[in-house]
Amino acid sequence: MIWRRFVNAFMFGLTALCTVITVSVLFFILGYLVYHGWRSLSWDFFTKLPAPVGESGGGMANAIVGSGKLLLLTVLFGVPIGFIGGVYLAEFGGAAFSSVVRYTADLLNGVPSIVIGILAYALVVMRARQFSTFAGGFALSMMVIPITLRSTEQFLRAVPNTLREGALALGASKWKAVVTVIIPAAMRGILTGTILGVARVAGETAPLLFTALGNRYWSPGWFQPTASLPMMVYTYAISAYEDWHRQAWAAGLVLLSMMLVANIAARLILSPKGAQHA
Repeated sequence: MIWRRFVNAFMFGLTALCTVITVSVLFFILGYLVYHGWRSLSWDFFTKLPAPVGESGGGMANAIVGSGKLLLLTVLFGVPIGFIGGVYLAEFGGAAFSSVVRYTADLLNGVPSIVIGILAYALVVMRARQFSTFAGGFALSMMVIPITLRSTEQFLRAVPNTLREGALALGASKWKAVVTVIIPAAMRGILTGTILGVARVAGETAPLLFTALGNRYWSPGWFQPTASLPMMVYTYAISAYEDWHRQAWAAGLVLLSMMLVANIAARLILSPKGAQHA
């Protein structure tokens, strides 16, 4: 009994220590970003364009809008494809074909983002002969498709078979049962996976180097180079100007805050209280 109590206490302490270390890393990153970036956070940062090279001040309004446009294209193109593919794999796909698609999606999910950027550069940028918001959205869409596909499939498979059998027993066809019963039952989980997938690609920089490139001014339309927060962080961080370094920290703080908000929203949606409000 003494040995068992010792092992129990040791393992409990070890797991508690690992938990504290994990949480501490997150708070350390947040604290470091706040410490270095809060000085550049102001109304001008969110509303003004970057200042000319060598001058202090300015903001990143164009980058914030550019990131929003890129994520909008990602949601419009990548999320529907991944969602429909996940529905097919979970409800209609055969065993052999589904295994191939599932394995391919897992491989695509593990491909380095810079490789996705090179592919988007070859398929979109070189054909159009210019960098653009559309090319950046295309690259991010390719990254979010396998994430959405796999999360949709997993949450649909988690729906009890009794719901499927009940819908079919009432005379509903297969597709109607999926649309009216199965998908609504798994919608909170699917929405959570989608939010987390989009939040994950929101901070990608490498694909945008080859596609959206960057822009110090407003980007009209969808077929011109555009600024984005990850690109501005990269550009400002390697510059020789101290004020740009502070703004890079501020942009990193804004970007991380957006991801934290997305993760909190996903948790709330998936929680039982979120289900009651939904």
